[in-house]
Order: sequence, then C-alpha cells, then structure tokens
Amino acid sequence: MRVVSLVPSWTEFLHDLQVEVVGQTKFCIRPDDAFRSLPRVGGTKTVQIERVVELQPDLLVANKEENAREDLERLAEMLPSSCDILITDVRTVDAAYNAMSDLGLRLGRQDQAQSWVARIQKAWGDPKTNVGAAAYAVWAKPWMAAGPDTFIHDVMRHWGIHNAVADLAQEHLPAAGRYPILGDNEATGAVHVGRWLLPSEPFPFATKHLTALEATHPQRKFKLVDGEAFSWYGTRMWHAREHFQEVRTWMTEAARD
Repeated sequence: MRVVSLVPSWTEFLHDLQVEVVGQTKFCIRPDDAFRSLPRVGGTKTVQIERVVELQPDLLVANKEENAREDLERLAEMLPSSCDILITDVRTVDAAYNAMSDLGLRLGRQDQAQSWVARIQKAWGDPKTNVGAAAYAVWAKPWMAAGPDTFIHDVMRHWGIHNAVADLAQEHLPAAGRYPILGDNEATGAVHVGRWLLPSEPFPFATKHLTALEATHPQRKFKLVDGEAFSWYGTRMWHAREHFQEVRTWMTEAARD
C-alpha cells in the first residue's frame, strides 16, 4: 500500500511499521534516511496538492490540527475514490494509542502496531504523581501557550505536570482557546506563571531565548524541553520517556528553590 503522510509524528510511526511511504512533508524529519531520500510534498500547512496526486497514494494520512482544512478538501476532490484519506484528531494519550491501533489495522500491520502500543504503555506506565504546575509555550511574539484540550496538556497531566494555563482567569486570555495568546510581551502582564517549559518546536526556543528570559524575569523559572516529546504521538512517545523523567526532576528541584 502506497502511503503519503502529512503528519511528522505519524510519518515516523509509519516507517517503524515498515509500510511503503512514498511521500512526506519537509517537516517529517524522522527517520533521517527517509527524510533525505523520499519525495517531499511541501509543509504541513502548505501541501503541494499536485505533488501528492502525482504520487498516487492508496492512503493519505493527515491530522485535523496540523493540516489546513482547505488543503484536505482539495485533496479529497482531486485524489481518486480508491484513495483512503485518514484525518486523525489526537488530543489525549489514550487517543494516541487508539489512533496507532487504527493505523495498524488499516495498513495490515495490526501486530506491529499493537506491539508498539504495548511498549509505550509499559514505558509510560500509569499517570504520575503531581510535581507542580508549569506553562508550556508554543510561540513567541505573540506569546502563546498550550491550553486545555490539547495533546500537550494531556501529556503533561500524565507525567504529573499540572498545566498552569488551564487555571488562568478568562480575562487573562484575550484569545482564549486551545492555544491561547497571552500577549505580545513574553510571559508578562497579568499572567503570572512561575515556571515555563520552552520547547524546541514549533517555535525553536533555544539557549539564547532561555538566557534572555531568565535575565528579564528572574522571579520565574524556565526550562528548554524537547518539543517532539510533548507533541508527537506514535513511536516518538517511546523514545521520549527518559526526557519526561528529566523534566520531572527539574520541576521537583525548581519547587524547592
């Protein structure tokens, strides 16, 4: 079965299931050999429609949040009826497990998919005890954070990190929603959150940002984290388990200071 993936996390999972991926986005960076060799079909929100059609997929894997609705509607019109279009919507850890199983079933890789689900469930275990609250930034200028009803929120919950943004009063969220905009100035104004997680994606927070924030807001604590660990579902969840332990340790130590 020829598969085109428009979702980086699913792309990695598809390769781990050893299916025939014939096209993927420029953000599908894992595994590295596929990233370097396979045809690219644009970005997750700037899909090259004609390129996807040329690749003649039997299955197109997309995601409601990551891909533009207009692109998916156009692809549905242009791809033959024989092509199955799977639009996933993963907002919880359990939903990720279910989606992995569903993908395996559609691809005739039920055993492999279930094996991965079992490995991840064992590695993640039951939800962890709470080690404190933090907010998870997703963008800077304007400053945006992961809110409730997101996969990031549920991953934080599972690993015992309370999402501080979920507690913010409504008047502090001028563009309230799943990814509220908190203002133009980073972590300032009326939004008082003591600890912030700064991920490597979608905004590429790096050491220079951490240093600047620590200098500007000495009363708050910031930590660079792996954005893939918190926002990718599929097999990346298994690889991320040690990183969450590191973040939990930081949360515990930060609470003592």
